[in-house]
Amino acid sequence: MGTIAKLAVAPSGWPTALQIEKDTVNEAEPQYEALPETLPTLRGLPERITEDARSALRDLQTRLVAFQLKYQFALDQLETKINILREEFEHTHEYSPIEHVRTRLKSMDSLLAKIERTNCPRDLDSVGERIRDIAGVRITCSFVADAYWIADMLTSQPDVTVAEVKDYIVEPKPNGYQSLHLIVQVPVYLSDRTELVYVEVQIRTIAMDFWASLEHKIYYKYEGEIPAGLRDELRQAAIVADHLDRTMARLHDEVSHLDGRHDVVRHQRRRD
Repeated sequence: MGTIAKLAVAPSGWPTALQIEKDTVNEAEPQYEALPETLPTLRGLPERITEDARSALRDLQTRLVAFQLKYQFALDQLETKINILREEFEHTHEYSPIEHVRTRLKSMDSLLAKIERTNCPRDLDSVGERIRDIAGVRITCSFVADAYWIADMLTSQPDVTVAEVKDYIVEPKPNGYQSLHLIVQVPVYLSDRTELVYVEVQIRTIAMDFWASLEHKIYYKYEGEIPAGLRDELRQAAIVADHLDRTMARLHDEVSHLDGRHDVVRHQRRRD
């Protein structure tokens, strides 16, 4: 029957080693069955594994490490761009639209689940092209207008290409979720080539982020089956958070006008 390949997942959520267990291996079988490219790597190999199989597994591990690294490099590059904008505003303006920045790489369990859920082919090229949120950046800002302002500044850079925009601020999800989502491509300059890598950018206010964090915890606590009463309360809380965002933006604008601060032009997206 060959072998069963199981993922040994590192603390970061990405595999660092492949654990191969022998099932019922036919004695006459010249070598183990070829392993599909479903994102595993190398660890305790059975003594009877052939050198060809060892070489194939080492090659697979090399490609998996390279696959992971290009997303980490893309995150590093995009985070640097955001931090430059943040520091520029902190030093040259009285107000910075960027409050917090967080990055993440999708965990291996989450990635494999999405591959299954979307029927994505299990080769690395297809995964990289079809699953575009493997790397993610979340930017938290104070006001709704800032979300669009940050998006404009980031995507106007010549080496940032916008592939997709989903505006859940203008059109919230049915559960009340609000955020501005961008899928962008950034170039990653490697020693022998340049790779264009997809990164998901989420931009939301502090109130939106607070709501989304709580909703996420509740969703997993109830394994996606949130009681109807609790869903209604979450939707109502989203309305309250939206009202808070609007009120705080109005107060901020009033105070800014009283102080005579007109050096920063802020963008406002109509949501009526």
